Amino acid sequence: MTLVVGDALDIEAFAELYARLRDPLFAYAVALMLDGAAAEDVVQRSFELAFAKRTAFRPGRGTADAWLFAIARNVAFDERRRRRRHAPAIASPAAEDNGGPDLGLECAEQRIVVFPALRALDPLDREAIALKYWADLSNREIGAVLGYSESNVGTRLHRALHKLRELCDEAA
Repeated sequence: MTLVVGDALDIEAFAELYARLRDPLFAYAVALMLDGAAAEDVVQRSFELAFAKRTAFRPGRGTADAWLFAIARNVAFDERRRRRRHAPAIASPAAEDNGGPDLGLECAEQRIVVFPALRALDPLDREAIALKYWADLSNREIGAVLGYSESNVGTRLHRALHKLRELCDEAA
């Protein structure tokens, strides 16, 4: 399926984009908002705006994924300014549990360590990690979302992951 018709996102391509990016966008929004309910609002508003402005998408300026994550970033920042507060807890990204009880317990134990460590990171580091590992964007796409060079993103991710490992080791 072609993603664009002329210079705009095709409606069927937008539906495919929604199906493919709904969960990664939610995980990214959780990393930005630190609140599952607020993240759901961000995702909904992001897709509404993207659909309304789908004719403004220009493939020559970047991928549709990066375009949508940039919209979500702006929506999240607007929502944080509007609420003028930070949520007290971080929810886990949507994930399927296809394992038995032991796998569920292991995942719960990891969340107990990882999510507080993520919260302790600099917000921009947390955002870069979310874009890389939950949204599965390339360093170039992350750079397009955050406004950094591809090499700067790589450096930031390396340092953020090192700090995250240290925080997790301290908590374990």
